[in-house]
Amino acid sequence: MDKEQILGFDVCTYSKKELLSNIVKDYLNGEKNFVVNINPEIIMTNYKNNKIKSEFNKQKYQIPDGSGVILASKRKKGKLKERITGIDLMLKICETMQEYPAKIFLYGSKKDIANKAKEELNIMYPKVNIVETCDGYCDESIAIEKINKSHADILFVGLGSPKQEKFIMENKDKLKSIKIFMPIGGSLDVISKTKKRAPKWMQKNNLEWLYRLIKEPKRIFRQCKLFKFIWLVIINKK
Repeated sequence: MDKEQILGFDVCTYSKKELLSNIVKDYLNGEKNFVVNINPEIIMTNYKNNKIKSEFNKQKYQIPDGSGVILASKRKKGKLKERITGIDLMLKICETMQEYPAKIFLYGSKKDIANKAKEELNIMYPKVNIVETCDGYCDESIAIEKINKSHADILFVGLGSPKQEKFIMENKDKLKSIKIFMPIGGSLDVISKTKKRAPKWMQKNNLEWLYRLIKEPKRIFRQCKLFKFIWLVIINKK
């Protein structure tokens, strides 16, 4: 598989269509995959953590979930085709899995949010099979038990980074029936309509980060990592 590295992190160069096709193909073949989201914040959080970096890099799929990652690729004349956000890929997976006997589990966010997201997904994709949900505040052992009892084969984890990635890495071997593990950040909040996503024009112009900052000014501390990322990747040309 063709990949390129951004600050030591592998990133798939597939288009969204190619990525979805391959993930579904692996699912049908019974392969287990942890789909990793790579964006500036995740890179800078784990930049000096060789263990995390190694774990992420050994996965088959790492999606370019951040405009900064695409900018870094273009700067060094790389091959990344397009930004692929976690929520967009999640929705495409749900849409596609209507054709198959897939069982989906939603885990994360505050109380009742996952259930509301399930209701909205059932409206969007009437044939999608979401077998169970669990909020992100329940005990982790209870969540694991519920996931196993559901016999789900696709798990979307919305606990926020790095907690969601940590949960998947530490527990994927315990969750025997899951074929697709995917961290989704705040996607359940958006899907449940608890929070609004940036307007389409901002999405197309890679300005979702600005929209979130305007809506949640306290995110400025998280955005500081973006400036450090720009310094390391763009100015120093690493």
